Amino acid sequence: MTRTLSSQRGEGKIGCIVSLLVLVVLGAVAFKVVPVVFSNQEFVRSAEEIAGRAATLSQDNITLQIQKRAQDLEIMEALEPGAVTVVKSGGGQGTCRLSLNYVRKVDLFGITTIDIKTNKEKVIPFADYR
Repeated sequence: MTRTLSSQRGEGKIGCIVSLLVLVVLGAVAFKVVPVVFSNQEFVRSAEEIAGRAATLSQDNITLQIQKRAQDLEIMEALEPGAVTVVKSGGGQGTCRLSLNYVRKVDLFGITTIDIKTNKEKVIPFADYR
């Protein structure tokens, strides 16, 4: 005796619907979070690159360029006082200490928020060969 499709009970439908719902929720969260994470990574790379030119730039100029990059990437949290700290030490051969410390809040459709913390400190050596 063969079974027809109308006689099957379809127990797999609930599991499929729940799986699709979970997939949609994860996709929506990724849609909001991934761009923030990538812009943070780009900002950190840019800040390290700017600090790497410490031999030719003053401490204030380095800070201004890093803040300009934060504005370009629309990372307003990095513009708050104390979020970006640059300390240049040494003469012809010295170091540039870069500290990035801020928290970005990502709103997940009004339900909750996720905090993405950036706490990066790097000491970059430089040599002035002018």
